Amino acid sequence: MKPFSTTIILLSVFLFGSSWLLSGCTAAVVGGAVAGTSVALDKRTTGDYVEDQNIKTKFAHLFYEDKDLSEHTHVNVTSYNRQVLITGEVLNSSQLQKLTDIAHQIKNVRHVFNEAVVGIPTTMSSRTNDTYITSKIKTSILANIQELDGAQVKVVTENGVVFLMGLLTREQADKVTEIARTTDGVKKVVKLFEYPNPNDKRI
Repeated sequence: MKPFSTTIILLSVFLFGSSWLLSGCTAAVVGGAVAGTSVALDKRTTGDYVEDQNIKTKFAHLFYEDKDLSEHTHVNVTSYNRQVLITGEVLNSSQLQKLTDIAHQIKNVRHVFNEAVVGIPTTMSSRTNDTYITSKIKTSILANIQELDGAQVKVVTENGVVFLMGLLTREQADKVTEIARTTDGVKKVVKLFEYPNPNDKRI
């Protein structure tokens, strides 16, 4: 497998924010400057933001310890407000269960959404297209929903399926979902939003 070009890695880091790509060939990590900006704009508490970074680090460590996973699968892991989203492709149901087990081993994980599938790993072309879809959705959110700055919404695209996470009002979530649903190339939208109390100062 050929490694990502520098351009694609940087673009992936910028767009995915709290996502790590885990495979036998590549790992994309959030840089310090990007992380600092995200903390300022994000609706998570600083503690939860830091904990999400810790969760991803611990997941990556356990993932790479298991050679059956790290050498034979394509996996993305995202942690938002201590909820873990796993996407990608694995070879069998045993590997699928291993991913869930890894996430459950990590302290302070509130919930695990294992959306990985058993199937052939996506091609580089497909992953590049996923990145492009994510960029279109994020750009449209910034342009059309004034009260959102983009960092409040986590957009993860895997083989044309878009996963949405964030601390939003139901009205905001509906607007974001409609943007994702009507974006060219999107096959399906999966909503994983949280809806805090209206008096919560984070929204």
